[in-house]
Amino acid sequence: MDLPPEMPSTREAPFLLSRPARQRAPIVLASPHSGRNYPADFVAESRLDPLTLRRSEDSFVEELFSSGPERGIPLLAATFPRVYLDVNREPWELDPAMFDGPLPDWVNSASPRVGAGLGTIARVVASGEAVYRRRLPFEAAAERVRDLWQPYHEALAGLIRETVEAFGVCLLLDCHSMPSLPGERGPRAVDMILGDAHGTAAAPRATRMVEEGLSDLGYRVRRNDPYAGGYVTRHYGRPRDRVHAVQIEVARGLYMDERHIERLPAAMASLRRDLDTLLERLAASDWSFLRG
Repeated sequence: MDLPPEMPSTREAPFLLSRPARQRAPIVLASPHSGRNYPADFVAESRLDPLTLRRSEDSFVEELFSSGPERGIPLLAATFPRVYLDVNREPWELDPAMFDGPLPDWVNSASPRVGAGLGTIARVVASGEAVYRRRLPFEAAAERVRDLWQPYHEALAGLIRETVEAFGVCLLLDCHSMPSLPGERGPRAVDMILGDAHGTAAAPRATRMVEEGLSDLGYRVRRNDPYAGGYVTRHYGRPRDRVHAVQIEVARGLYMDERHIERLPAAMASLRRDLDTLLERLAASDWSFLRG
């Protein structure tokens, strides 16, 4: 099965870390789901065509926020695809039905994500179709966790730690995209959803500052419904430890052809300019109130 150009098969570093010459603000950007380096053996063994596999991506999100380093904000982006391994899950959320033998008893096989087929190793894609032709050995999952999940989270934890040490506080913006929501097309459709785990992962004022920055640019913003934040938001968002996390979901229809997974050049350029304005505004803001 041939891979399209946007879907390279080489095994590269598990993430790209773009650092500013000098970090200007206590903010970290992360894009866990925009990776599109698909291992050729995975694509060959999947029962799905490449385009269907790609529907689980948060396509091009790392490009949308690529001005972060120019604004003094580091950007971490996974290079591997979400359907291969999801770093917005616990490391061991695995579905026993996917594997050819019993799983260790410490595996979390009862989470709602596993039940939906969207654990650390996805059983299905966003459209609900099964990914694999046959069951996997547990070692395949262990290898992905070791080679991809752990390095990504070590890098993210390191960035957060460095930021807290330098500024006394850190705001993590976990960047995602979302499909068009059923029944929400047209002029009243929501453009972006901010998730702060219903106020537990970030100070309300921090979420409000991001929300106001987007609303002032003309975007329709909603909080926590239906995306309140995944593992990254809930795990790292610990206001008592001076780490605040907000998940940003950007509607794909704003910048891409969702059916063909292609950029809409003019729309994407406009959105990137607006997000650059947002990042500049956030970088220039006073975040000392987050220190408590």
